[in-house]
Amino acid sequence: MLEYNPLACLPSSEELPDSDDTPVDNELQDLIPGLLKALLAMAWPERMDWFFGVDMGIYYDPDLPPIVPDGFLSLGVERFYDENLRPSYVLWEEKKLPILALEVVSKTYRGEYSTKKAEYARLGFLYYVVYNPFRRRKPRLEVYKLVNNVYELHDGNPVWLPEIGLGIGIERGTYLGIPREWMYWYNQQGQRFLTPEEDKKLAQQEAQQAKQEAQQAEQRTQLLAERLRSLGIDPDSLS
Repeated sequence: MLEYNPLACLPSSEELPDSDDTPVDNELQDLIPGLLKALLAMAWPERMDWFFGVDMGIYYDPDLPPIVPDGFLSLGVERFYDENLRPSYVLWEEKKLPILALEVVSKTYRGEYSTKKAEYARLGFLYYVVYNPFRRRKPRLEVYKLVNNVYELHDGNPVWLPEIGLGIGIERGTYLGIPREWMYWYNQQGQRFLTPEEDKKLAQQEAQQAKQEAQQAEQRTQLLAERLRSLGIDPDSLS
């Protein structure tokens, strides 16, 4: 007797659109999730059990359109699906609900504080992060955690996320040559991870400092040798 496998009747990720094709009206909706993804690759270089999607459809019901956060993090999944990477994120294939969803608010309100928030809570996303760069009197960053099926707002900047093992927060910095407020991952001590360009610049500064220290050490050695010769001592005879 043949066994019925309901998963075999569902569309695969290759057959589903990878986004909702809605154009972003704020460049930050791409840049901020892209920075967070790049920082994760630097923070977790050896880990192969995570995925960070940017403007990618999350399919949770084959009869409904996907939800498309600006960014989302999933743990306990393959980092690389195959050499073509993931075309979309399909829950009946991945079998892991993302742990965090991110929305970057644009001037065109898209329900980030109402309908989207309620949808993420209904689906069970543990963390929901909203960043509104246009706010002046209210916090621009809000981090919610799902408690008894209701999102509770966590105070602080950065906010530590123990289930992820990282903090998330905002501060001014430079990314892609753009000086402004950006969103970063943080370690448990509250120190943010450097951007790729900051990490490269720091490595260059450390290399330059090491070169200068070596040159200074060489100069001291030469001065000492000259001093010994002035005293009638051959420095080479001391080696």
